[in-house]
Amino acid sequence: MVKIKKKGILWYLFRAPVYFYDWGLGWLFGKRLLLLTHTGRRTGLRRQTLLEVVEYRENGPEAIVANGFGPQCDWVRNIEAKPGEEITVGSQHFVAVHRRLGEQEAMKVIQNYERRNRFIAPIVRAGFSWLLGWKYHGDRNDRQRLVQQIPLLAFRPSSN
Repeated sequence: MVKIKKKGILWYLFRAPVYFYDWGLGWLFGKRLLLLTHTGRRTGLRRQTLLEVVEYRENGPEAIVANGFGPQCDWVRNIEAKPGEEITVGSQHFVAVHRRLGEQEAMKVIQNYERRNRFIAPIVRAGFSWLLGWKYHGDRNDRQRLVQQIPLLAFRPSSN
């Protein structure tokens, strides 16, 4: 699993779009990216994480993201410890609840993601390979292994 050093060049590169959201320009990304605002489980400070939406469902609405850095990454541990995260996707902003997708549903989401991005399939497979640490080919066995290693989470507006 890839580890990105905080305050390293990749960290700054991945954080750059957060400023667009801060300036009220998050709508430029449409429903392709979402900004997750959560509370640090130890510090109590507000944190922001930018995530790629692998599937957006109008019904709900529900935005599904892949947790590319594993179940022990800070943002996942934070939202599990202190629910009530906020989501900004496109021009929508809401307090959200989250759920972890089951293996079969997650595999279907990844398959649909690959189908929607078929013209850049080599780039998608290379990205998955980089995140996973092994060669991803895009077959059913690889998808199953991927969703076991990289959990998919869905965010939808809280009913409260």
